[in-house]
Amino acid sequence: MDVAALAGVSRTTVSFVLNARPDAGISPETRDRVLAAAAQLGYQPHASARGLAAGRSLTLGLVLRQSAEQVAEDALLAETLGGLAEAARSAGYRVLVEPAGPSDGDYGDLIRSRRADGLVVSGPRSDDDELRRLAGDASPIVLQGSLPDAPVPSVDVDNSAAAASAVRHLIELGHRRIGCITNAPLTYTAASDRLAGYRRALEEAGLEADPRLVVEAAFNAASGRQAMAELLARDGITAAFVASDVVALGAAAAIREAGLRIPDDIALVGFDDIPLAAFFDPPLTTIRLPARDLGVAAGLALLDRIDGRPVAARTVLPTELIVRSSTAPPRPEPRRSRDGPSAAGGPAERRSNAST
Repeated sequence: MDVAALAGVSRTTVSFVLNARPDAGISPETRDRVLAAAAQLGYQPHASARGLAAGRSLTLGLVLRQSAEQVAEDALLAETLGGLAEAARSAGYRVLVEPAGPSDGDYGDLIRSRRADGLVVSGPRSDDDELRRLAGDASPIVLQGSLPDAPVPSVDVDNSAAAASAVRHLIELGHRRIGCITNAPLTYTAASDRLAGYRRALEEAGLEADPRLVVEAAFNAASGRQAMAELLARDGITAAFVASDVVALGAAAAIREAGLRIPDDIALVGFDDIPLAAFFDPPLTTIRLPARDLGVAAGLALLDRIDGRPVAARTVLPTELIVRSSTAPPRPEPRRSRDGPSAAGGPAERRSNAST
C-alpha cells in the first residue's frame, strides 16, 4: 500500500511489477516508478510469504551425491553451479545446494517439505533407493548423470564413449599396457560407464582388459595417489587413463614419487578438463566436459518439469579430447646384447635416471 501510494499506482500494479509478471502489460515508465518507490521505502518482498501465497518455494535444489569433504574437492562444481543458477534466475528461482553422501538417503525431504520445488540430482548411484522412491512418486527431478532403470529425465555426457576416445588416443600412440583409475567407486554410474569405455577401447584394439590394471579411486587426489602407487607395483604399465582430473593430480604425484616422469615413463590421460588441467606439470591431456552447459541444461529441464512441460528423457552434451603434453608414445625397449644391457640402460637404469 505504501509503495502504491508513493508511486501513484494501484496495489495490483505494484504486485505485478515486484513479481515481474511478463503478461501484465506494465509500461517501462510505470515499472521504473514503482521500483524507485520501493527502493526509497526500503521495501523487500518476504520470500517465504510470497512462496506460501504462490504455493511454491521458488527454489531449485542441487543434490550432490558426495560427502561435504568430497564436494569441497570438486573442481567443476563452480561451473556447474553457475550454469544451474543462470537457468534458475531466468525464472525467478534461487538454488539450494545439498551434499548427500552415500549414507544420506533422505534428501527427498527437500521436496516433501516444500523447501525446494524440484531437484537436480548430480552423480547418481546405482544403489540410490531414495531416488527411485521420488521417481515412483513422479516428483520433479532431473538427473545430472544417468540411472538407466529410473524413469527420470537425464542431462549427461556419453561417459563411455568419451572414456573410450581417451584410451584410443593412448593406443594410437603405441601403448599396449594401459592402467585405469576410476574417478569413484563403481556404484556411481558415471564411474562404471567410464570403466566400460576403457574396456571397450581395449577390446576394439584386440588388447586384453586385465582386471589387475583397474583400481578404484574416491573423487579426491589422495585416492588417486594411492591408486597409482598400486598400479605401479604391478606389471609394468606405460600409460594410465584416470577418469577424473582431480584424481589424476594425485596419480601424477605417485608417478613422480616413484622416480618416473610423465610422459617419458608413464603417459597420463584425465577426464573433465578442470581449469587447472592446462597448468599441470606437464599439462594434462584430458576429456573436456561442458560443465556450465550441463548446469544450464539441467536447470532448464527441471523448470520445465515443475511447470508441467514435456522434457526429453535423455539429453546428451558433447565432449572433446584435449591433447596436451602428458601423453606421448612409449619409450622403446632398450636393446640387449650378449654382454648385457646396451648403453641406453635397462628399465632399472631408466628409473634411476628419471629421479636425477
